[in-house]
Amino acid sequence: MVAVVAVLLFFTTVVISASAKDVAVVAEQQSATIYQILQSHGLPMGLLPKGIKEFSLDDNGRFEVHLSQACDAKFENIMRYDRNVSGILSYGQMGSLSGIQSQELFIWLPVNGIKVDIPSSGLIYFDVGVIFKQFSLSLFESPPDCTPFNLREENPIADKSYGEKYSDEVHDVFDIKLKP
Repeated sequence: MVAVVAVLLFFTTVVISASAKDVAVVAEQQSATIYQILQSHGLPMGLLPKGIKEFSLDDNGRFEVHLSQACDAKFENIMRYDRNVSGILSYGQMGSLSGIQSQELFIWLPVNGIKVDIPSSGLIYFDVGVIFKQFSLSLFESPPDCTPFNLREENPIADKSYGEKYSDEVHDVFDIKLKP
């Protein structure tokens, strides 16, 4: 009888100990920043900009990041971050990305994935649809400042006041006379 009680007491202690460790791991993950999580997955902290309000990461690596507002960050190219960025995080890469675009010449292309070489070659690769753009890993060492962007500044023709503001100048340049 004493042996049975001792065995039950032992198993109860093991279960409680294991539960406490699980709680400690969850608490540790919740207190980690998204930048620390990127580093623990072999990625540089600067892949995501400053200004993250909240983030989530599930057991399958699916993550969501919420920014205060959409913004642009300057590396060698301009990167645009939507208010919500999501994807799948695994060691050395982020895939199935949504919410990040890269400017190539005058075109905005979606960034579908980002990966680094393991072991590191000092390069990072961005999958922007039909090509992989490579950059120096050193560009992404720290989270960049992110400047809010305004769609009206990006597309002045969408701004109704644009026509009012510049219509006389355009008419003068092209000597256009409007019918009354």
